[in-house]
Amino acid sequence: MSASQWVYEFGNGKAEGKADMRNLLGGKGAGLAEMSNLGLPVPPGFTISTEVCTYYYENSKTYPANLRQQVESALTQIEKTVGAKFGDTKNPLLVSIRSGARASMPGMMDTVLNLGLNIETVEGLKQRSGDARFAYDSYRRFIQMFSNVVLNIEPHKFEDVLDDVKRARNVRLDTQLKASDWLEVIDGYLEVVEKTKKKSFPQDVHEQLWTAIGAVFSSWMNQRAITYRKLNDIPHDWGTAVNVQAMVFGNMGDDCCTGVAFTRNPSTGENAFYGEYLVNAQGEDVVAGIRTPQQLTVRGKKDQKSDLPAMEEVMPQVFSQLNDVRLKLEKHYCDMQDIEFTVQQNKLYMLQTRTGKRTAAASLKIAVDMVNEGAISKQDAIKRIDAASLDQLLHPTLDPKAKKQVIATGLPASPGAASGYVVFNADEAERMANTGQKVILCRVETSPEDIHGMNAAQGIITSRGGMTSHAAVVARGMGRACVAGAGSLQIDYKLQQMSVKDITIKAGDLITIDGSTGEVILGEVPTIQPELSGDFAILMGWADGLRRMKVRANAETPQDAITARKFGAEGIGLCRTEHMFFDTNRIIAMREMIIADDEKGRRAALDKLEPMQKKDFVELFTIMAGLPVTIRLLDPPLHEFLPNGESEMREVAKAAGIDIGKVEKRAQQLHEANPMLGHRGCRLGISYPEIYEMQVRAIFMAVAEVQKEGKNILPEIMIPLVCLKKELDILKVLIDRVAAEVSQQTGAKLNYLVGTMIELPRAALRAGEIAETAQFFSFGTNDLTQTTFGLSRDDASGFLPDYYKANILEHDPFATLDQEGVGELIKIASERGRQTRNDLKLGICGEHGGDPNSVKFCGRIGLDYVSCSPYRIPIARLAAAQAVIEGEKDRETRRNAA
Repeated sequence: MSASQWVYEFGNGKAEGKADMRNLLGGKGAGLAEMSNLGLPVPPGFTISTEVCTYYYENSKTYPANLRQQVESALTQIEKTVGAKFGDTKNPLLVSIRSGARASMPGMMDTVLNLGLNIETVEGLKQRSGDARFAYDSYRRFIQMFSNVVLNIEPHKFEDVLDDVKRARNVRLDTQLKASDWLEVIDGYLEVVEKTKKKSFPQDVHEQLWTAIGAVFSSWMNQRAITYRKLNDIPHDWGTAVNVQAMVFGNMGDDCCTGVAFTRNPSTGENAFYGEYLVNAQGEDVVAGIRTPQQLTVRGKKDQKSDLPAMEEVMPQVFSQLNDVRLKLEKHYCDMQDIEFTVQQNKLYMLQTRTGKRTAAASLKIAVDMVNEGAISKQDAIKRIDAASLDQLLHPTLDPKAKKQVIATGLPASPGAASGYVVFNADEAERMANTGQKVILCRVETSPEDIHGMNAAQGIITSRGGMTSHAAVVARGMGRACVAGAGSLQIDYKLQQMSVKDITIKAGDLITIDGSTGEVILGEVPTIQPELSGDFAILMGWADGLRRMKVRANAETPQDAITARKFGAEGIGLCRTEHMFFDTNRIIAMREMIIADDEKGRRAALDKLEPMQKKDFVELFTIMAGLPVTIRLLDPPLHEFLPNGESEMREVAKAAGIDIGKVEKRAQQLHEANPMLGHRGCRLGISYPEIYEMQVRAIFMAVAEVQKEGKNILPEIMIPLVCLKKELDILKVLIDRVAAEVSQQTGAKLNYLVGTMIELPRAALRAGEIAETAQFFSFGTNDLTQTTFGLSRDDASGFLPDYYKANILEHDPFATLDQEGVGELIKIASERGRQTRNDLKLGICGEHGGDPNSVKFCGRIGLDYVSCSPYRIPIARLAAAQAVIEGEKDRETRRNAA
């Protein structure tokens, strides 16, 4: 391979590429090359590499000088293999043009089929095939696809023409139209192009080829592809390849078909052939959901309660060949494959293989089953699960005992349950979701332009389409519940309503969907919590046996702590004590403390709070049963506890026996221009030591009480917002004094650690001296990100989208840790802290503790634990194991390089 090779040929039992060249050839090109090398029936073609896409965007949308020559040479090779010539009026070669990025992006970029047809070559196709209807059907498809993808003409303009002809002929299906009907459709299509573009549809086949190639490269930067990449963390600089391949036809008659299949069930993971096909159709018909497809297998037909014949029944010999290909590909790739095929006159052709998208539950089952089958190792199983996808398993399902009014049933396209308000377009779904409302997006069928609304919605309903339609595939990848092909629902965008029998559901009405059964239900249905067992438990057991880092929970309520234990938490890494004060029974006492004139008044109010705090800690220590519990002392500024409204202020004044004016005055005194950097954290403890004294006494009294039951408790007391060692020194003296007092009072032996949150850049840089006093560091990455970037987490969302659009930032730094800046500070603090105290315990407790990429970074730099919200604990457990595997791989790479 020379550096100037831009084109890679495949087909006829050989290929210039192979499976491990997906970065260069894209996933589709690498799959076609590998299938060719395996001797499978692949129509010949060639792949224009992703490097051309990079060149295209770096050089004002132009091509390398020798690309055209390489494309012409590869096209000539296809002509020789097929025995047809591109542009020949008697024996024309037709090709498909398809995108193929290295990561699967279903439906996000553009495809053109039947390229090479014009008013002359279509007659050659008619003569060669002996089927005028097929030839004209192929030409009208090409005009519509080319016009949409290359000429940017809206599809509905062509659909209107086709609908008019079908109405005039009194037919419902495209397959019922005759050759003469298609000629009328073609004339109408060509007229649409002429009127819309003020020029004729291109008849030069080479012009068609190069403009289509350019359109596929351009589609890499269309809005739906950009949105998909952002949602799935796919870098914008990867680019796409373009695959040019000889056409095979599934629309030549009843001995032809086209289909999409998965080598295992992508919803459940069951080892059963799963897929759909359409007789006398082309590939886009299946994935677009234009016709309701048929099942491949007899079992699938029974499962879907379909009356349409299965491919296994209609084409038993070809089905048997396809099943052999399925088994061969899965054995070769050692993973579930998503395959596309076409049957032309009873001959099978393979058009694609790629690693199949699947639900989280299916992912787990396939991985565990393949280990049991001896196909992959436990480490392989752990590596191939997307840690973030486990989130799909950790949410409620419908309560089977709840009453429900099922109004329609479609296909169970993506599992899970969701309730929400009905919306009929993607923009409205996104708008309502941004205001905190839960919505169900209802469409006749989804298209890639709907992706932002699908992401915003809780669930998706379509009235057309099958289990491999755009809606189904994208919903499964996103973890959204989806019911597809609910054909009894009549959706009317104009009236903003859908109806079934005598029931009408309008925009804004509440409905529920069950993506596991395909049910659409009126109103909101109660849910139950998921049970984590079976394949989940097995794989998490393997992960726990491999990982080095511990995983703790951010929790301060008994319910959070119980949930955390259920999900495998190994302690509490952040108990935010201020959350305990917002309870209705406590907030009055807290406010009394804040408005008190002197220390005596503050202590009187704190005396009311102490037994409540002690009770909280007793409950947490009991639930965690000897596991470490890190308790952060009061952090937010005091004004956050004071009311804003006059009626609440009167209530505070009455409870404290003072005038309302005093409450208003105190609120004004506490007001700060920038409270995030104001009088909060350890600064409160310095100004009002009696607050921290009360909290620490409550902690130690709780320890003493629980230890009476024979449990050893080791609380970790965390001082927030330290930036100067002296702050920590003063407050540690206070903690040690209170511990000695409680120990003397109760006779309990108290073991405890005192540490700090590292959430300010100065603290990270001066970690060496801070570690002289601190016994542990917990990196508060929420505030450390704010103070490092100079960004307000509450306000940044207003302009961060501009930064993504301009490629200044790839990710939200509050969701995925900025490893280069914030991460560097964490690394510096870790190294300097451990130089001072080699047994310094290190962890993080910001939202990043549940983000897989951030967890892996923490593993690489040697942190002892991560802490995250209870529902993200399994994600962190798996990511921590993956960090170990990736670390071993990196070390092996370095050894080999040396």
